[in-house]
Parts: sequence; structure tokens; C-alpha cells
Amino acid sequence: MPASVACARGRLVVEEKAAQAAKTKVAYVFPGQGSQGRGMGYELYRSSAAARAVFDEADTVLGFPLSRLCFEGPDAELGLTINSQPAILTVSLACLRAAAEAGRWQGASMPDFVAGHSLGEYTALVVANVLDLAEAIRLVRERGRLMQEAGERQPGGMAAIMGLDEASLEEVCQEAGTQIANINCSGQIVISGAHEALVRAMDLCRVRGARRTIPLQVSGAFHSPLMRPALEGMTEIVSTLGLRRPAVPIVANTTAQPITDAEAVKAELLGQLCGCVQWQRSIEYMVAAGVSTFVEIGPGQVLTGLIRRIDKDVQTVNIGDVPTDGDTSD
Repeated sequence: MPASVACARGRLVVEEKAAQAAKTKVAYVFPGQGSQGRGMGYELYRSSAAARAVFDEADTVLGFPLSRLCFEGPDAELGLTINSQPAILTVSLACLRAAAEAGRWQGASMPDFVAGHSLGEYTALVVANVLDLAEAIRLVRERGRLMQEAGERQPGGMAAIMGLDEASLEEVCQEAGTQIANINCSGQIVISGAHEALVRAMDLCRVRGARRTIPLQVSGAFHSPLMRPALEGMTEIVSTLGLRRPAVPIVANTTAQPITDAEAVKAELLGQLCGCVQWQRSIEYMVAAGVSTFVEIGPGQVLTGLIRRIDKDVQTVNIGDVPTDGDTSD
């Protein structure tokens, strides 16, 4: 075999191995509001010192037993935006630290990307070392308070629409006076708006052939202009934060592009209050960047289900709030 041919084949083998290595990237993803449930985190608290430390710190920072609210409810109080947001963040981080303590996830010590669905983006900030746990708990408690108050001042809601494409929903929203809030995956998009406008939008969706229209149990029209009353307070709070440069890229909700500096983090935290969560495009971006394994960390498995619908070829791992979780599915 001529030396030139051998060298060419050798380079091809090296390039193929490099391409394969590039496809083994890992992303951690974190759930948002709506994933809460009474009893979440209780078994971890009992069985893991690392998880218990997370709950204890959250209780201390907030000055009341958030852990008890997670474990015992009542459901109505846990479901309040002001409570559910710090509760979900706390449980998600407890899941991660308990899994690390037990060696349940043997992937990369630090993922290649992190991303979170709405509130979950704040959990991603902690994992990326932009904020520490105490700072994040205080921040999401205030975010929850401001969003809850905005929902009381300008009442509204959200609805999941199944079976209509984005272009059709854009037309519906323009006609009804609503807004696309979450693009979760093909065939599942959430809209947001004032109650009467939302009812009209759901009627229009059914006329256009939507398979289902499902009102969501939320306290406001999140990711819409009706959250603007919360923006002033969040702007003031975010301006005082000493955010650190992300240790790993954070794929932003509003742009589906990686954030790698503190100023971009500040812009994202404000932009996502009234802006659309581009979850499908975020996952597609990470897959195109070489991510082949997504690890959902926190209560529930909503994101795992969405990711499987976005790309059936990736591997998903769920690290939940029960010690027996952590199953891998292809």
C-alpha cells in the first residue's frame, strides 16, 4: 500500500474517532414550575446527608421550613408560585447532590451544557457556578413573589395546545390577543394570556384542528406581557447580583443559544419573564453541538418525555427525588 494512501486512511480513522468522541457530550436539564408534588424529596432527605444539607440550607436562608412544605404540603400552599419555585430548585439540587454522593450517575463530573425550563434555568445557574445555593434560593423566592403578584394584578392563564404547528398558533395568538409562551416539542406548544383571550384562542385552535387544548393550573400568564409588572422588581434585584462567569455554557430559554458571560445571564433572566421558552430549539441546538445524553435532574420526568419526542436517537437519564430513580432509556 502506498504511504500516501496509508496516511490518508490513518487520518480518516483519527477523524472518525474524533467525530465519535464529539457525539458523547452530556447535558444536564432541570424542570420548571408544575413539576412540584407533595412528598417530593422526602426519601432523599431521609437517606442522603448531601440532600439533607441542601434542604437545611434552604430552610435557613428562607427563615421557614420549606422542606416541610415539600414533604407534607398542603398542596395548595406548595402550588403557590412564591413557594413552588424555591421548592423545585431545592429538590432538583438535592437530587443532583444525592446522586453524586451515591455515585448513581457516572457521567462527566461537569456536563458539557446545562439548561433549564423556565424556573429550571435558575437551577442550571447554580450547577454552572454562576450563583451559589443561598443566592439562588433568595432570587427564585423573590421571582416567585413578583410573578404571583403580577398574576394577581393582571389575571391570566396558560394552555397547552396539542397538534398545531407554530405558524398556525402565531396566527391564532395575533387574532385572540395571546402569546406563545413555551415551544416544548413538535405538536406541543403552550400559549399565555388574559383569561377571556385564552378562551377565545383555545376555541380558534379547535376550529383549526388542534387535537387537544388543555388549560394549565398556573397562577398567571407566565412568559407573556402580563408579567411586565414583575419586570421592574426583577431588574432591580438582578442589577445587584454578583454573577460569576458560567463554568459551562448555559443554553438560554429565549434564544436557544449558549450563554458564556455574566452580562448575558442578566439579560436572559429578565428576558425570559415575558419571553417565549424555546425548549425544542434548545434541545436541537445541543444535539447539533454533539450532545447524545440528556440527564434530567429534579422532580418528575416531563423534560425526559419532551426530549424523546424531539429526538428519539438520544439517550435520556432521569435522576429524580426517589432513591430508586435514575433509570436510563434509549
